[in-house]
Amino acid sequence: MMRELLGAVVGAGRVREDEPMAAHTTFRIGGPADFLVEPRTVEEARAVYEACRAAGAPVCTVGLGSDLLVSDAGLRCVVVRIAENLSDVQVEGERLRVQAGASNAQVADVACAAGLAGYEFASGIPGTVGGAAIMNAGAYDGEFKDVCESLLCLTAAGDLVEVGAEEAAWSYRHSMMDEAGHVVLEAVLRLERDDPAAIRARMDDLARRRAEKQPLEMPSAGSTFKRPTGFFVGKLVQDAGLRGFRVGGAQVSEKHTGFVVNAGGATAEDVRALIAHVRARVLEDSGVRLESEVRMWGFDD
Repeated sequence: MMRELLGAVVGAGRVREDEPMAAHTTFRIGGPADFLVEPRTVEEARAVYEACRAAGAPVCTVGLGSDLLVSDAGLRCVVVRIAENLSDVQVEGERLRVQAGASNAQVADVACAAGLAGYEFASGIPGTVGGAAIMNAGAYDGEFKDVCESLLCLTAAGDLVEVGAEEAAWSYRHSMMDEAGHVVLEAVLRLERDDPAAIRARMDDLARRRAEKQPLEMPSAGSTFKRPTGFFVGKLVQDAGLRGFRVGGAQVSEKHTGFVVNAGGATAEDVRALIAHVRARVLEDSGVRLESEVRMWGFDD
C-alpha cells in the first residue's frame, strides 16, 4: 500500500523497500528502513510528505547521513532522502539559490567558480545545505547563519513557508526549524565578490588542515560531541585516557580524540556504548558533561 502511494508520486523506481541505512550514513552503520524515497523537485517532496501524513506513516528526513547514527534494527518509517536528487545550485548575482540536497562541498565549488566568497568554511563539512541549515553547521570561525539570507521550508502541517534569517533563530548547533520540525528544501545564500584563485587557496588550506587533524580516512559522523564552553573536547577525552579506546568495532580516534570512528564492523550499539563510556569517563575525570552531537534514530530510548 505505502509503496504504491509513494510510487504514484515519484515513480516506482525511486522507492526502495527495506533499504539498509548503512548505505546512507557516513558511519556506514544502520539497519533497514521500511521505505526510502527520493523526490526530485520541491513539489514532489511536498507531495511525498502529504502522502505519508494522509496514510499516518511516520517520516524521517535524511541528507548525506552525516551526524547520524541509525540503530541496527533500522527504522520503522518512510525515510525521505534529500541529497543529489534535489541539489540544484543557481548563481544569481552575489547570491546562490541552493536546493537543500546540495552538498556543502558542491556549493563551495560553485561559489568559488563564480568568484563568490563566504562559504569556504563549509567546503569540508560532510553534509548537505539542508542539514547545515537545521544545525547551523560551522567550522573554522564560520557558521551557516553568517551567509544565509532565507530558507524555503515545509512545515509539519504541509505548508511551504519562507523563513528569514532572524526567524531561523540560529545559535550553536540549533535552529528554529529543528525545534518546529520544518523540512528545509531550499536556501538563499548571500556571498561576496572575490578572486576565484584566492577563494580556492583558502579552501585548499582548510582541506589540508582537516586532513592533518581529522580521521577523514575512517567512517564517522564527524565531531562526536558539542563543544563545551571553555574547553576542547579532544583534550578532555585525551586527558581521560581514552585515545584509541574501543568498544567492539567503534573506536575513539587515535588521530583526533573528539571523533568516534567505525574502525571496522562497528554496530550502532558499539557506537552508543562507546559514546556513553566517553561521557562518563570525562565527567569523572574533569567534571565536564559532554553532549553528543550525533543524532540517534531508531533506538527504544
